[in-house]
Amino acid sequence: MLKRLAVLRKNRKWSLQYIADRIGIAKSTYAGYESGYREPSLESIRKLADLLETSVDYLLERMDDPTFNPKVEEVKMSNPLELTDENSFISVQLAVDGEPMSQDELHQFIAFIRAKRQIERKGM
Repeated sequence: MLKRLAVLRKNRKWSLQYIADRIGIAKSTYAGYESGYREPSLESIRKLADLLETSVDYLLERMDDPTFNPKVEEVKMSNPLELTDENSFISVQLAVDGEPMSQDELHQFIAFIRAKRQIERKGM
């Protein structure tokens, strides 16, 4: 798992601090995961798999394919998905032009929509 965490992080050009912040742990704790000094909890493994857009099985070296395509469930309009909820990113994969959106792109998308709505409210 150690090599895979480092490779996935470096491929995204993310820092140790960035990942630690996203999964709610100290940078030193995450660095320990990559170095082998510490073993992540099951909850941390799940969070890492979600953040790195891969499967727990890939991180645990039970499979060699890092891609993960969970079954997309239909979202009913009467119960819209709230994109500001971090947990909503876990169960739904959004894509534009066939390319999955990253966590950063999702956050930028949310910021864009908020700014657009604010401008529209001011009548600009």
